[in-house]
Amino acid sequence: MRAATILVATRRNRKQEACATFHPQRCVSLCMRRHTLTGNIKRHRAFPSRILGNRRDVLVYLPPGYRRFSRKRYPVLYLHDGQNVFDAATSFSGVEWGVDETAERLIRRKLIEPLIIVAIANMGEERIHEYAPTRGVIDAKAKRKKRSRGLARLYGHFLIDELKPYIDRKYRTKPDAECTGLGGSSLGGLVTLAIGILYPRVFRRLVVMSPSIWWDDFAIYRLVDSTEQKPPLKIWLDTGTAEPGWEQARELRDRLFEKGWKLRDDLQYMEVKGADHSEAAWAARVDPALRFLFPPTR
Repeated sequence: MRAATILVATRRNRKQEACATFHPQRCVSLCMRRHTLTGNIKRHRAFPSRILGNRRDVLVYLPPGYRRFSRKRYPVLYLHDGQNVFDAATSFSGVEWGVDETAERLIRRKLIEPLIIVAIANMGEERIHEYAPTRGVIDAKAKRKKRSRGLARLYGHFLIDELKPYIDRKYRTKPDAECTGLGGSSLGGLVTLAIGILYPRVFRRLVVMSPSIWWDDFAIYRLVDSTEQKPPLKIWLDTGTAEPGWEQARELRDRLFEKGWKLRDDLQYMEVKGADHSEAAWAARVDPALRFLFPPTR
């Protein structure tokens, strides 16, 4: 049985299509932007990873009431491309997702469960390697075919064995898988679904926005199809109809249906009419994604 598609009208974003990668040469223009952080956000600079052999900034949003309710514990949502999540001053395109503002509003109105949100910065040119689940060709049109190193599993181990244990020690989290989410857009959406399928014992709530389904001749289709037993994942999946290949997200939805996911139960799918592949488009979908994955507790 095929489910009806949700269509939401929006104006087409005309800004440059975002790859969400930070480039050092853009530092001067970034430093001139105004910071737009909202709420109680902690910055962990140059968080080290022995697994990946690098360091990256990590920002942690703490919900309203975190200080006051000193014994309360919270679910956690980890988001890739952390430069774009909270702050226009560090975002690739100067447009942030506004996750901090959206979470503050929804929590104060009791429309979602209060949660901790961890924004994990990407590593610039390493992004195509860390977010890729397979060693696919980076640019098929190039004369010399350069391949990604396909480090998504290793990146997943960084999250599971290094970052998550630190966050669980440092903050009052609910560390179990049922209370732990993972999310991203584009390649970040692709790596989110791949890690969720590979490690459902750690991550159970997934935000998969405009995933790069095209990667390595649709490798994510093969991963979904190879899953013998449906993992207990709750998935938000979306796309915009102005994105190249947006129909691939609909195909992914159907493959998830075939594996047992049910619409509005453990899968929500949204096609946004006229939306493109940009930070502004994803920012507009943070609200419904949070409402679906982190509804208020009764």
